[in-house]
Amino acid sequence: MRKNGLWVLVAVTAGSVCVQAQWLKHPSPGTPRTKDGKPNLKAPAPRTSNGRPDLSGIWQAAPSPIEELRAFLPPDDGPPIPGEPAPSKYFLNVLADFKPEDNLMKPAAAALFKQRVDAFGKDNPSTSCLPLGLPLMDYAVFPHKIVQTRDVIVVLYEALTMFRQVYTDGRKLPIDPEPAFAGYSIGRWDGDTLVVEAAGFRDGGWLDAFGHPHSDAMRLTERFRRLNFGTMEVQVTVDDPKNYTRPFTIKFNKELYPDTDLIESFCENEKDRPHLK
Repeated sequence: MRKNGLWVLVAVTAGSVCVQAQWLKHPSPGTPRTKDGKPNLKAPAPRTSNGRPDLSGIWQAAPSPIEELRAFLPPDDGPPIPGEPAPSKYFLNVLADFKPEDNLMKPAAAALFKQRVDAFGKDNPSTSCLPLGLPLMDYAVFPHKIVQTRDVIVVLYEALTMFRQVYTDGRKLPIDPEPAFAGYSIGRWDGDTLVVEAAGFRDGGWLDAFGHPHSDAMRLTERFRRLNFGTMEVQVTVDDPKNYTRPFTIKFNKELYPDTDLIESFCENEKDRPHLK
């Protein structure tokens, strides 16, 4: 990848979205605080009135150390672009924990991935004002808001003002759904962990900014566990038999952004594509 390729790719994939929620500072009700009035992110995880862990809040995937990101990039990739955050390594490469000899990708998927890398990600959905889809949106470089109720958990993504619904009312996944960027999700509680199953995705999606593909056969199993007030542990298992030889699992943390909120974000009068050659 050319010099500064990593940081150009981050900027292109993030597109016109906001990197961090920018509502005027407003103290979030119920936030535990230290003596100096700052949010106490190490406080115990909150619970709802029925005793379940409360996952509500503004979240964003925790960044990976620069040294860890460089482990799978050319040594001459250059410094970060000023103002661009360090992303999660999975935002760049969902297979960052695996070696090439693990042979996770099937030949057709490997060929498509190479095509996308060689094109420097110019066909990334965000260059066409399209949503990034799941699970990419959960470890991408912009925030999202979780709103938890008894029967449904809603995730509001600042990017393109998109949403996801996780139904916890006992329903089953639809048998023949209309394909969707965010798919369809149902959840259940396993102790203090929310277990989510998702299916019904559009074909040809991206699992990361480099372009690892997913198909309409992909199914996700996600496990969300709020470790404390400011940290959520997320485990995602990707099962896509059309593109991968076996299911694989990644694990990352999300960080809470207290005392803020989302702002409207949308893609209008897109002019990037003619310059992505």
